[in-house]
Amino acid sequence: MTLVIAMAERRRMGYSVQRDILDEGAVDEIAEKSDSKTPLSEKVKKSMRCSGARLKSCLLDSVPVVSWLPRYSIRENALGDLISGISVGIMQLPQGMAYALLASVPPVFGLYSSFYPVLIYFIFGTSKHISVGTYAVMSVMIGGVIERLAPDSNFMIWDNATNSSIVDVINRDAERVRVAAAVTFMSGLFQILLGLVKFGFVVTYLSEPLVRGYTTGAAIHVIVSQLKYTFGISPVRYSGPFALIYTVLEICYLIPQTNIGTLVVSIVAIIGLILTKELNAYLSKKLPVPIPVELLGIVIATVVSWQVNLEDKYGVDVVGLIPSGLQPPVLPTASLFGQVIGDAFALSVVGYGIAISLGRIFALKYGYKVDSNQELIALGLSNSIGGIFQCFAISCSMSRTMVQESTGGRTQVAGALSAVVILFITLWIGTLFEELPKAVLAAIIFVNLHGMMKQFMDIPALWRSNRVDMVVWVATFIFTVLFNPDLGLAAAIGFSMLTVIFRTQLPKYSILGQVPDTDIYRPLEDYNQVKQVPGILIFRSSATLYFANAEMYQEALGEKSGIDITKILAAKKKLEAKRQRLEKKNAKKAAKKNAVHMEGEPEGDEQKNIAIIEMDAEPDPSLPRAIVLDLSPVNFLDTVGVKALRSIQRDYGEIGIDVVLAGCQTGVVDNLQTGGFFNDKVTKSCLFSTVHDAVLHCQSARTHSKEKEIIATHL
Repeated sequence: MTLVIAMAERRRMGYSVQRDILDEGAVDEIAEKSDSKTPLSEKVKKSMRCSGARLKSCLLDSVPVVSWLPRYSIRENALGDLISGISVGIMQLPQGMAYALLASVPPVFGLYSSFYPVLIYFIFGTSKHISVGTYAVMSVMIGGVIERLAPDSNFMIWDNATNSSIVDVINRDAERVRVAAAVTFMSGLFQILLGLVKFGFVVTYLSEPLVRGYTTGAAIHVIVSQLKYTFGISPVRYSGPFALIYTVLEICYLIPQTNIGTLVVSIVAIIGLILTKELNAYLSKKLPVPIPVELLGIVIATVVSWQVNLEDKYGVDVVGLIPSGLQPPVLPTASLFGQVIGDAFALSVVGYGIAISLGRIFALKYGYKVDSNQELIALGLSNSIGGIFQCFAISCSMSRTMVQESTGGRTQVAGALSAVVILFITLWIGTLFEELPKAVLAAIIFVNLHGMMKQFMDIPALWRSNRVDMVVWVATFIFTVLFNPDLGLAAAIGFSMLTVIFRTQLPKYSILGQVPDTDIYRPLEDYNQVKQVPGILIFRSSATLYFANAEMYQEALGEKSGIDITKILAAKKKLEAKRQRLEKKNAKKAAKKNAVHMEGEPEGDEQKNIAIIEMDAEPDPSLPRAIVLDLSPVNFLDTVGVKALRSIQRDYGEIGIDVVLAGCQTGVVDNLQTGGFFNDKVTKSCLFSTVHDAVLHCQSARTHSKEKEIIATHL
């Protein structure tokens, strides 16, 4: 109780800061501002210097495994990484094969994509917990490219046995693998290039609402692309804008041709996977390792398909030939690069955005740092080297990452062990899954997408918290669904940028008042006890000042202050012109009077005709004596913004109102300096570090002016 009273007393204690009123010039003098800048040549020379310590640091930063693997604690980490690696490797098997279907390549290439890139990331990555490998969104984006460049219609041949046209599957799949490898290799090169030029900040343009809206829209593409395996039909896959709508209409048209055996397999697989996953969640606290749901599903489905002979008896489409061993490296087809360059860039941005977002979440949770630029290079090397080994583009999977973390994985050794599991499967037991129905792989994809479908709940949550973010989420989802994922991403980023522009173009303008007995100023409309400082108008905008809103800034100042500066200046100029005309007229009359006087004629009533017009010596009492522009929210000024401030100071100064600036950041002061704001008459004495300094200056200037008037009156 005594402590509470003491704390309350401490909060009630007053304080005061005694110092002079400081303008920007005085601050520069006291703090001894340095104008010296490092020449560009010196910066280049410094960056090119090489030393042993710098070389070692560069090596450790470029190849992170060299820094952490020698300090790897087998006692603390080995068991958790081993269990985690085996668990994730088991998950990689069904997911790799399933996502290969999304990418429109044979399932075995999903296993390759779960092996080579994972090992590369183990060497060059900086996140300890994310699980890189095949990912649904990336796979469907690659599938879209493949269907555009290598559609079934390009590989139709005549079958004399059936007297009809069939697809040359062998040549088609070979061409599709070449396309996937080319776009993957290009996306990796883009990521490496962006990482080398320190462009990791590009992910900041992918806000969380944008990423979640995009992945949800991409999930719809994934679902539609797998419906053909669920119903056992062969719809034409369209490309370009509105392709998804055309594909859905095509599927609806072909539903009467559904293969009943395939549909039954799909329904049974989906129900079984959902029930097993629910059981897994229910027993999660009691089980040391999650039940490998997908692995059990494909094993059971393969055994049933083999025993019942689903392909021959019921026409159920199965995986088919899975070659043993690994593919030799092959350089990607350079002639395809020009056709996939746009898709490759979209893949590089999406893959990096998803991986770095998840990596930062776990880095924050476990207290280590993820290097955004090194992550770009690591993913780029994974994709570019993976493209040489016929892999398709990879990223980070949320479901596998959660399993890797929850089963005790503490380092990327777990990822390397998962790659070893995939290697074992590829070399020895991959052929056992040749009888696996593709409908089961589609079912695995559907069930794994339930997390993305839950993201629709973001809409009501964002409606309550931030409606602009909600609009970004919905717009991104619509763009992604209506267009291809690559075009949808570009449109979504453009729309997100527009919202930023709109926010800066439509800021909140406020008149500030003083919180009683403090140096704190707040908007008058938001607080009941805040009072306006007599004779001083304090104006603030919530956004920075630049060419897009400079004119609105001036208009808002006039509206908030109630001063029609254009009308006042026009009236003043009109009055000045009238005064000058009358002065000329009076001068002529005076000259005439002098001439008459010299001729000895009487003056008569000539003096009475001389008109005199007086200008207002006293300013309008309804107008403020000074205006303080609070520029604390402004983080930069362009030339248009500088001109706007100069115009305000000039125009209001002409009607007797002093204009001073407050809260200017150092960069803003530099912008004013280079923009030509200062001159012989306007110096840094009109700039103040705080609003309170500016207010005290205006009050002291007014008091000083009144004292001069009193002295002049007495004299």
